[in-house]
Amino acid sequence: MRVISGSCRGRKLVKVQGQQIRPTSDRTREAVFNIIGQKVRKARVLDLFAGTGALGIEALSRGACHTTFIDLACNIIHQNLELCRLENQATVISCDIIREPMPENLNEQRFDIVFIDPPYRKGYIEHTLQKESFTDLLDENSIIIAEQSCTESLQLGLSTLDIYQQKKYSKTIISFINKI
Repeated sequence: MRVISGSCRGRKLVKVQGQQIRPTSDRTREAVFNIIGQKVRKARVLDLFAGTGALGIEALSRGACHTTFIDLACNIIHQNLELCRLENQATVISCDIIREPMPENLNEQRFDIVFIDPPYRKGYIEHTLQKESFTDLLDENSIIIAEQSCTESLQLGLSTLDIYQQKKYSKTIISFINKI
């Protein structure tokens, strides 16, 4: 696993031991960033279920101004930020997004890009999108990029969000969602 492009291009990230974290493949990550293109420049990014931090670190490497990473266990994220020398552009929060409310230190913040890459087949994307105050975190032209197994279907259930594009990569579906 490596950073694909930008200021940290080619930098290898800490390898994940065991099956607890399923990082987004390099190929899928590259395709996602090709789709969002220049929107990442100077963006404020929220990386939920961040795992290794690869998505948020890729965003920083490509010119995002700040990324907030949220996951239960954040040791690997801290290590990868240090490897890439991006600690000053990041906030890392240890939080159980499913069982806890959105962290209070996110209040009053607005994000341009939100990555949601939870464990597959648990309905965590829908649960996260429906959390009280989640849509308050979105800027007017925000993009939500959600990753799920191709065996799942995403049911938004919110009139304020719309899936405007979906792409399949191997056994993964990436949904691009915007605020309407």
